[in-house]
Amino acid sequence: MARQLSEMRNWQQETSLTHNRVMVIGTLMLIVLIALLYRYFSLQVIHHEKYRVQSESNRIGFRLITPTRGVIEDRLGNLVAVNEPSFTLTVSPEGIEDLDRTLETVGQIIDLSGSELEVFRTALKRRRPLSDVPLKYRLDDKERAVLAVNKHRLPGLKIKSALSRYYPYGDLLGHVVGYVGRIGVDDIAPDDEGDYRGLTHIGKIGLEAQYESVLKGRAGRSRVETDARGAELGVIDRELALPGERLELHLDVGLQAVAAKALGDRRGAVVALDATNGGVLAALSNPRYEPNKFVNGISNTDYSLLRDSRDAPLINRVIQGQYPPASTIKPMLGLAGLNLGLIDANTEVKDPGFYTLAGDDRRYRDWILRVRGTGHAPTMKLQESIAQSCDVYFYDLANRMGIDPMAEALKSFGLGAKTGIDLPSEKAGLIPSSDWKREALGESWYGGETLIVGIGQGYSLSTPMQLAAATTVVANRGVAYRPRVVRAVNNEPIAPEILTEVDAPDGHWQTVIDGMVDTVDHVRGTAHGMKRGLSYSVASKTGTSQVVEIAQDAVYNEEELSEYQRNHGWFTAFAPVENPKIVVVVLVENGGGGSAAFPVARQVMDYWFAQNE
Repeated sequence: MARQLSEMRNWQQETSLTHNRVMVIGTLMLIVLIALLYRYFSLQVIHHEKYRVQSESNRIGFRLITPTRGVIEDRLGNLVAVNEPSFTLTVSPEGIEDLDRTLETVGQIIDLSGSELEVFRTALKRRRPLSDVPLKYRLDDKERAVLAVNKHRLPGLKIKSALSRYYPYGDLLGHVVGYVGRIGVDDIAPDDEGDYRGLTHIGKIGLEAQYESVLKGRAGRSRVETDARGAELGVIDRELALPGERLELHLDVGLQAVAAKALGDRRGAVVALDATNGGVLAALSNPRYEPNKFVNGISNTDYSLLRDSRDAPLINRVIQGQYPPASTIKPMLGLAGLNLGLIDANTEVKDPGFYTLAGDDRRYRDWILRVRGTGHAPTMKLQESIAQSCDVYFYDLANRMGIDPMAEALKSFGLGAKTGIDLPSEKAGLIPSSDWKREALGESWYGGETLIVGIGQGYSLSTPMQLAAATTVVANRGVAYRPRVVRAVNNEPIAPEILTEVDAPDGHWQTVIDGMVDTVDHVRGTAHGMKRGLSYSVASKTGTSQVVEIAQDAVYNEEELSEYQRNHGWFTAFAPVENPKIVVVVLVENGGGGSAAFPVARQVMDYWFAQNE
């Protein structure tokens, strides 16, 4: 039976089948072996560097080193923007099960204001994944100690130390120096994101924004060895951060403080320029705001109070406030009339107290005289018209000149254009012309409007900084330098730059300047009230900027108007006359007239000469 079964088996077939199976298994084993060898080769040779880095990442970490922001100091070395050591309580939401309960616990341990909680919740919505959110800044020693004792109750909370921006003079320099704030989603262009690695703050306004590129510095980096839990064991190597550069200002903190005290709580602006180079010695805008509130985030409530205030404390009136320049432009127009040959120093104009155009019975009155029925004198010349601010004389000059030549003359002094000061968001003001009115309003120009522009009213608008630059042209008899707040960057001085030049014979300049001198020295000068006790010579011009229109032949009664309807008061000046060193411009909003402004300028100049004799 067994023999029969043996004879029935096909040994050749079975041998072939076994051989095939062995071949398949061998092939599979060879493929697996080749795959293993390739994988080994890939790990050890092809991707060696990649996996070496990944392996080291398990024990080596990278830490960014935040650069120190550059400090800012005034002309005498007083620090006006510094970096102070500060401790901040931060929250890591991923490590907290009940955030509201945790915040409640923190509030029981240390004082948490409603503003701080509001800022925290706003930042929480904007944070990046796995990033910490600041809850309370500038922890004092007691707060840090209490938090350390209660650390077991506060998972996900950390106390971090860092340098925080601080402004020692608070609101005194807020509009000029500005402030830094936490970096927002729209603060950095995509191409610049690399420059802000390791940085949390950026300059928002003022010098902090204008000079952001030199103040911010550059972050450094260190490689540290860590254990399995991520704790640092030691530093392997370090690339130091590059600190920001130091700014030295022309600005004088003492002079700024005197201007602030002199202006008091009135709305307005004070500008002081160095006549020899355009350096901004003082630039005060009232009302002011506290910049330190913005550094780490101001609450919506506090910001709304500033934003919605009728007094507009967030506006820098020095470069953003635009007002009719009023009679402050009369010296410039007088010089233009002399240059064009329309008048000379002895040209007389009848002054009955009003002016009329041919074929028009409307009376353009002398605003200074408030329709008292007579003029300054039967006839007036240029010098005395500047000193006494005779509107009739300049109505006549404007009528002779015409709007377009008059506009060109005023623009040559830098009016109606940005000065290019090294501060952001400067306004250009406006010097109207017939072309401007046609393009902007679609209307023709009228002769009566020319007269109004001739006394700095109507469509005309100027900033205090523009008027300071224009006054500098007169002080220097033809040249003004571009206003500049920063004097040097890291001890490298910034050279003065000419802003504008006006060519005129010396005799013409002398006539105009003599009129400005008489504004103070002559008994009928509009600023004669500041004459007493002067120890230096002053050339000046007052101005009364009309806010509301008064009907024909109506009497202006300031007491019947609300505060915000009263006239603005201007005062422009330079001193000493024989060798000008300082130019001062004061604007008092709704102050009634120039008499409200010149006492402020007097205090500013008195302080300056007392310190620089």
